[in-house]
Amino acid sequence: MAKQITVALLYNDIPTTETSKTKIDLSPEALGFRPYFDVEETPAEQEYASIEEALVNAGYKVISYNVKDRFERLFNFISRRKFDVVFNLIEFFHGRPENEMMVAAFFDLVQVPYTGAPPLALATCQNKPLAKELLRAHRLPTAKSFTVRSMDEFPKRHSLRYPVIVKPACEDGSGGIENASIVSDLKSLKARVAFVLDDFKMDALVEEYIEGRELNVAVVGNTNKRRALPISEIVFDTMPDNLYKIVSYQAKWDTHHAAYHTTIPNCPADLPQKTVLLAQQYALKAAEVLGTRDYARVDMRLNKNGELFILEVNPNPNLSEGTGIARSAEAAKISFSNLLKEITESALDRAQPNE
Repeated sequence: MAKQITVALLYNDIPTTETSKTKIDLSPEALGFRPYFDVEETPAEQEYASIEEALVNAGYKVISYNVKDRFERLFNFISRRKFDVVFNLIEFFHGRPENEMMVAAFFDLVQVPYTGAPPLALATCQNKPLAKELLRAHRLPTAKSFTVRSMDEFPKRHSLRYPVIVKPACEDGSGGIENASIVSDLKSLKARVAFVLDDFKMDALVEEYIEGRELNVAVVGNTNKRRALPISEIVFDTMPDNLYKIVSYQAKWDTHHAAYHTTIPNCPADLPQKTVLLAQQYALKAAEVLGTRDYARVDMRLNKNGELFILEVNPNPNLSEGTGIARSAEAAKISFSNLLKEITESALDRAQPNE
């Protein structure tokens, strides 16, 4: 009888926002729109419990553990508990997403097998300007851009066409991306760049805004075993006229904002087969170039001329049931449990000694 594999499901507390602490009237009249999704935020613990249940259904013994933003808890768990592989859901430490790569580096140092991207891929993908340069170097299409490190270095001239979008260069989860991020003249551009530099304390990435359809291409597996799943589209048909058709921070996280309820996923996307194959080809190449592992999501724009542009590559994206990659897997007839099993087995394979 084969030994039962023990999976350590590790996660961290999600910082509580002031919005989530405040009681808000959630009626359509008070919100000013009719919600499409549930306006009550799903507790993070419920999402982790769903992943644990799916792993158990896949045949694993699971130990769930909240490191509670304390390295000593993480270290003590790794040192004292017996398990075969870490299912790594730690996306930040001390509230900082750039520390995600350090957790993966710790696992590497202590030689613990874990799911998801290695430190270098996490760091590279989070550095949006660097990631774009690597994509360009491999002839993958991405919007024209430049980076501003300080207002003293703001270029006297640039060749980008307005409108442009201004993003914090190393943020995660659409942080700093909102309606005001898209500007159409030099004065507004300088003001938004100054805001990002001051508010986020990091470089500002300025790139041409690609108007069009937003596509998410999920990639699973490693090296020559990578494959792309059915493409999901974020549909903006019901987006209010006063909002740009983008997946802003509000669209991702603010359940009380109109953008959250007017960015509707559709999977599989209704696309010509030629476009599907090209988008998947680009996604697979981008995942290879940036070194993702096990699972990733490549976000793209399809403009009115049918041209594809890679927005960014997301290693270790959200794995909650019914969202993101899980939705694409479902469209491919892969159950949530089987998706998590494939990710886990991929990490276990890396732990095997070379023949």
